[in-house]
Amino acid sequence: MTQRVELAIVMDRLAVDEVITEYAVAVDDGDWEAYRKLFAPNGRADYRSAGGIEGNAEEIAGWLTESLGLFSMRQHLIVNRRIHFGALDQHTDDTARVQADYVNPMRFARDKEQDQDEESNGDGDRSPAPDFVCGGRYAFGLLRTHDGWRLTEVVVEEKWRRLPERRPEAVVH
Repeated sequence: MTQRVELAIVMDRLAVDEVITEYAVAVDDGDWEAYRKLFAPNGRADYRSAGGIEGNAEEIAGWLTESLGLFSMRQHLIVNRRIHFGALDQHTDDTARVQADYVNPMRFARDKEQDQDEESNGDGDRSPAPDFVCGGRYAFGLLRTHDGWRLTEVVVEEKWRRLPERRPEAVVH
């Protein structure tokens, strides 16, 4: 392999990795316009294993807007990224596949009335710690376009989730 080919592979790896990072940031920040722009024209996503829907980027952005509105804090961590280009990683065409694990802590949104109730009850637990955490694996498909690398497919395989623990009621003596 020539140095020029090796450099092209490194540049493509960095560009693909950047798309995956931008995906996480767009979801965490609720930037649905940026989310839509990450997809190729026929790109699709499948969130069914996490209780969601499957559809094109527009449909998914609408669903995410509604379902993630429950959370005031989201922090996607996408790790262990494995990137493969073309057929058998020979970099023979303009496609890539990425398999990556994720952990996603989120904090439920609280309205002012809930905050006041907690204060008046002496509860005081307004910790920024997450209420809900889930994890699993992503499978991303990407295509090189005139606008750079774009997502053709996002498949979420949720493997686990932890819901908020219910606190025992106060015992009055």
